[in-house]
Amino acid sequence: MKIKWDRPTLIKLLTDHGNQEKAPAMAAYMKNHFPFLGIQSPLRADLLKQYFSIHELPEGVQGVWEEVFALLDLTEREFHYAAIALMGKMKLTIEDLDRIQRVIETKSWWDSVDSIAPTILGNVVKKERTGGEEVMKRWAQSENMWVVRASILHQLKYKAETNEALLFDTIERQKESDEFFIQKAIGWSLREYAKTSPNSVRTFVETTDLKPLSRREALKHIK
Repeated sequence: MKIKWDRPTLIKLLTDHGNQEKAPAMAAYMKNHFPFLGIQSPLRADLLKQYFSIHELPEGVQGVWEEVFALLDLTEREFHYAAIALMGKMKLTIEDLDRIQRVIETKSWWDSVDSIAPTILGNVVKKERTGGEEVMKRWAQSENMWVVRASILHQLKYKAETNEALLFDTIERQKESDEFFIQKAIGWSLREYAKTSPNSVRTFVETTDLKPLSRREALKHIK
């Protein structure tokens, strides 16, 4: 029988396994946007698996979201990863998209956004395509670069279920962006979709004035 969710226990578990020798290099890899406890990914995954295996989720949807944002309020990056892992345990619906957006906009960097967009966000939109895709169209026009990146990447794992028109329309909207992370997301999404529909991607790239980085990434594995 699982025991009640307890944030202090989770904080202590992660803190106790921190490694101050590894922390500076991990922070440097993320351009020093965030301090780290120094817990590398495999160990962090094991620790979170251990915690979730013996603890219940917080009570109710509101309770879970309160814990997500409480973890995001902490300083070290590993706690932000824990917040995202907690989100991944929830049965999220289209009604949660506003809060997912808030998470994306909170202490944003590519590591957090890319942990959310193709999986957590993608799964929500895939379950409720019509309403979810309308929200993605709005996100594609956001002034927040990370929300835009999420809208581009949310179909990354859809394969044959990709809404090609939505993908291409979103890229068309953002193709002139000078933001590195937008250009990279465009290339990544096209490269991934090319595994399913290489001819469509090739034609789109040949007929669309993409930035060199996006074009290069999109065609990387197309012969």
